[in-house]
Amino acid sequence: MRKKLLVIQAAALGADLLHRDGITEIEGMPVHSMETVFPALTCTAQASFRTAAPPAGHGMVANGRYLRELSKVMFWEQSANLVHGPRIWDEFTARGGRVGVLFWQQSLGERVDMVLSPAPIHKHSGGMIMDCLARPADLYSRLRDRLGGFKLHRYWGPLASSAVGDWIAGATAYLLEAADAPDVLLTYLPTLDYDLQRCGPRHPRSGRAVARLMTQLSGLIASARRANYEVIVFGDYAIGPCDGAAYPNQALREAGLLATRRVKKMVYPDLYHTRAFAMVDHEVAHVYVRDTADVPAVRETLAGVEGIAELLEGEELSGSGLDHPNSGKLVAIAEQGKWLAYPWWHSRSERPDYATHIDIHNKPGYDPCELFMGFPPPSVSQDTSRIRGTHGRAGAGRKVAWASTLELAEQPETLTDLAGGVRDWLSADV
Repeated sequence: MRKKLLVIQAAALGADLLHRDGITEIEGMPVHSMETVFPALTCTAQASFRTAAPPAGHGMVANGRYLRELSKVMFWEQSANLVHGPRIWDEFTARGGRVGVLFWQQSLGERVDMVLSPAPIHKHSGGMIMDCLARPADLYSRLRDRLGGFKLHRYWGPLASSAVGDWIAGATAYLLEAADAPDVLLTYLPTLDYDLQRCGPRHPRSGRAVARLMTQLSGLIASARRANYEVIVFGDYAIGPCDGAAYPNQALREAGLLATRRVKKMVYPDLYHTRAFAMVDHEVAHVYVRDTADVPAVRETLAGVEGIAELLEGEELSGSGLDHPNSGKLVAIAEQGKWLAYPWWHSRSERPDYATHIDIHNKPGYDPCELFMGFPPPSVSQDTSRIRGTHGRAGAGRKVAWASTLELAEQPETLTDLAGGVRDWLSADV
């Protein structure tokens, strides 16, 4: 009998979060804690699990990439080719095993048997056609007939909510018991992500999100057991409380290191002629410096920014698992209780057009303010003080939770240990 495994990656499933709520097991599986990767971000953690390697190995150093050849930042790109290195299931599939990946980042083009990921079409006339890219081609239409269409506005933006996890959990449960069910199925539940960022991990709304996740997991694990799947549940990062933002790009612009161009009254970054800029991502920012000779000036500038605690460089990047060409010359880490915001402007009149819109691909940094409505609707908020939860840090107080029915050869201490254990289990003879 071929091995069968369901992997559930639950966003923001922090060990302390479950401990505070008195949750010590998930459907009979004891909850354990482990260190996550650094930076503790969605794309980085998912790539590390798929490869059992740190960012220095797979290259996903953040949720975004700075393409030096194009002088362009691109966030949330979905090509599987962005994740370098062998996959933990390679030996399993070489022996005939079938693998599916649902709603994981950088999954499009993955060499597996089943893929499902949001892939809307943006119309030239404005607006959007919601769709999912699916393999096999009829997969999304089958799920749509059963569950209704996937609602992208519930996945991200001011209307995003834990309800989106209901749809993904329902789709996953259906596929586990379908005739073409893969032997290994990886799925993603973003249920905790929204209210923990909006309200902070200690808010009652976040507690209700935890309860919603546990309900989703209960139904999903029941389906897995009916279909004779082993189960792993794990978190990618732990969200910590915050009460304000730091602005590295404002400091770099004021120092003459970040070049800009004015279009009418709006100010856009000119990355073609910029000497240094920060690609921000929650509590962490990769700082790209065109000429090495400018590094001391960039470091001095950012060291004076209120809300930045550390600047990693050289051997410090190697020690953090970020020694990769995709990384910045420096990596900035926010103080506890702060996060790093992308704006380079001070005046509202200077803000670029995309600042007031949900525009995850054009903004040169992650913008959690998109979780709030601005005025007038349907614009998004510009008030960084509304964000109450953030992530990116690893280490003390930021361990993630995991639980499993698998008996691994060794108790994992890190996310990459867990991934390596799964790879070994899949590769071992039955």
